[in-house]
Amino acid sequence: MTVTIRLVTDLPTSPDRAFALSLDIGAHLRSMAATGEQAVAGTTSGTIGLGESVTWRARHFGVVWRMTSRVTALEAPHRFVDEQVRGPFARFRHEHTFAAVPGGTRMVDEIVFRAPLGVLGRIAEALVLRRHLQRLIAERNRSLAAELAPAS
Repeated sequence: MTVTIRLVTDLPTSPDRAFALSLDIGAHLRSMAATGEQAVAGTTSGTIGLGESVTWRARHFGVVWRMTSRVTALEAPHRFVDEQVRGPFARFRHEHTFAAVPGGTRMVDEIVFRAPLGVLGRIAEALVLRRHLQRLIAERNRSLAAELAPAS
């Protein structure tokens, strides 16, 4: 079964700034500090671009995982897509869109994934993976919003 998660986050900045920070490897690492996530291969710092990949290493559920993602579409400053090319999922695609709204930018994350292992994977999707990924992306978005907030 394929699972789709959609999160909408309003950010206090322009689409240009939100888009740029979302492609920044350092911002991603800061937002995922709780998992001990590291960029270990490919583009490991700075801004990732179209056709480039990064291999992430992180601990989830007490297990260390590696996942390589490639940016497969990039239309600055409105949209980009990253997709797993190697890793724990049978399928993983994350589309990020950015639109100007009063007061800033509406960022929409649409994640489409499928766990491996047939029936066991479908059980994992229903019991833990959907909620775990929603929580991770929501935390990432809170971190981005905090970095983009105007200084007081």
